[in-house]
Amino acid sequence: MILDALLRFSNAQAITATAVSDNVIDLGITSGIPSSANGGGARDIGVGDDPAMKLLVQVGTAFATLTSLTVALQGAIDDGTGNPASFSTWWASPAIAVASLVAGARLLDMDMPRPPQGIAVPRYLRLNYTVGGSNATAGTLNSYIVLDRDDQMYQSTNNAIAGGYPAGITVAN
Repeated sequence: MILDALLRFSNAQAITATAVSDNVIDLGITSGIPSSANGGGARDIGVGDDPAMKLLVQVGTAFATLTSLTVALQGAIDDGTGNPASFSTWWASPAIAVASLVAGARLLDMDMPRPPQGIAVPRYLRLNYTVGGSNATAGTLNSYIVLDRDDQMYQSTNNAIAGGYPAGITVAN
């Protein structure tokens, strides 16, 4: 898996209250493409051939005191001045309980979705992190768009340790 700083939403971003990702990804293309003010000029990176672009959201530091966390992918067109217009939610995760928000847990392992019907292809993408219950006293997230994830089987029940084989399996050399 290759992590690209230009496709990064969050890098060890502390999430203590509801917040948006530190970085907004700009998918704009400026040469020879019609104005992106109405959605033109943005690259459509959703639902492609194999390999498709994927979302990766992973817990860096375990969360504490909140009840749950929801992660939403949001997109916005250009407002005509080179800035994002209002963001629309494309997809949101279910509420993830604090017991599952341990270091290493992967929260969003999914292919990039295409924009929902009636929503223009966006120029800008971001993630919105919604804290459930009281604010968190600890917890960080790392989130990217990647071409290939390291998709090994988990070796524990809280989705934190990638191992390939369940405990008790012996492989002869």
